[in-house]
Amino acid sequence: MSHQKLILGAFCLWLLATSRGDAQYGYTLVGDHKSVEIPFEYANNFIILSVRFGGVLPLKFIFDTGAEHTIITKREVTDLLGVRYEREFKVAGSDLKSVLTAYLVRRVPFEIPGKVYSEGEDILVLQEDYLRFEEFTGILVHGILSANAFSRFIIQINYDRQIITLHDRKWFQLKERGYTSIPVEIARNKMYVRTTLHPTAEVATSVKLLIDTGAGMPLLMYSNSHPFVRPPERVIPTSIGLGLGGFLQGFTGRVHQLELGELTQTGVITYFQELDTAQNLEYLNQRDGLIGNAILHRFHVILDYYNSQIWLKPARHFHEKFTYDRSGIVVLAHGPRLNDFIVQHVLDNSPAAEADIRPGDQIVRIGNTPAHFYTLTDVMNILQRKPGKKIRLTIQRGEERLKKAIVLRDLI
Repeated sequence: MSHQKLILGAFCLWLLATSRGDAQYGYTLVGDHKSVEIPFEYANNFIILSVRFGGVLPLKFIFDTGAEHTIITKREVTDLLGVRYEREFKVAGSDLKSVLTAYLVRRVPFEIPGKVYSEGEDILVLQEDYLRFEEFTGILVHGILSANAFSRFIIQINYDRQIITLHDRKWFQLKERGYTSIPVEIARNKMYVRTTLHPTAEVATSVKLLIDTGAGMPLLMYSNSHPFVRPPERVIPTSIGLGLGGFLQGFTGRVHQLELGELTQTGVITYFQELDTAQNLEYLNQRDGLIGNAILHRFHVILDYYNSQIWLKPARHFHEKFTYDRSGIVVLAHGPRLNDFIVQHVLDNSPAAEADIRPGDQIVRIGNTPAHFYTLTDVMNILQRKPGKKIRLTIQRGEERLKKAIVLRDLI
């Protein structure tokens, strides 16, 4: 698990807390189908859907259960279609301090051809692309599609097949065995689960967590909002992700166990963020953290907004050990094809630091293979290989081309 995972939830929740009362109209299945299967790309732990915007433009959106509304991050899209910006919002970034601008656009048609359509959705458009999703996914992404847009359906996510199935709830029956039903709370169009966290083997405590497919990490906990949730002894400082106010800083370690109904995950890589309690934290809905895709993809997931429940069934990755980046490098994707890989951050006392890898270096070869043959997900997977593995990199630093060797090891 790379420590460069982008967290969208902090951004979306605070942004949308300013827009109460703006409704979405929801989607309809095409034809007389009782269910439809929608394929998705799974890149660096994000679900990415291809959607036709305004009935014209094919765009890519991150499917996000942690977002209250659909958001366009690239304003040039809506400018091209000549849409009318109805209201302007001054909004706070994820650091709760930076003031930014977004616009409300009403009744925009959306469709996934042959699957579902909406005659009009209310969306928010960012004045500037503050989030730069493509740098973290390696795929050109135009915004966030709120899972709430599909809330009239039963939503089934199969990460193994990379398929989201939308079921007409009138006809849906859960016939497949092995699912565990877990009640959830629905607030501001988002799902929260109350469950038990074991920070250590000796401690068990009740926590409230957001179900957030807009977060690529396994688990995020707020380190100063709960008396029993603190970073463990062995942690590393890390950049939790990119929000509107810049990179969010925190720590990464492991918690002993997380319970999800009758199902458990052990040795969970966990990110710890300290909240600024001087700020208005109402938008957090008294939650203690969130569960992201790096846990959710270990299950077959069914979301039922109407009956306030989710179903989970162990999937292919359920028993895998949680792994973390073993190099100490945070890499972002750049260039017209998003296959120029630039080092954004190097962790102190890591294999990369010891090899004198520096922020701003461009990785041009991995072993004997040109780096542009890889995707960002490929690069991150290489940097998570087994401890002791030697990774040979060729980097471009200004006018110099340098050869480096990194010996991977466990960092937490």
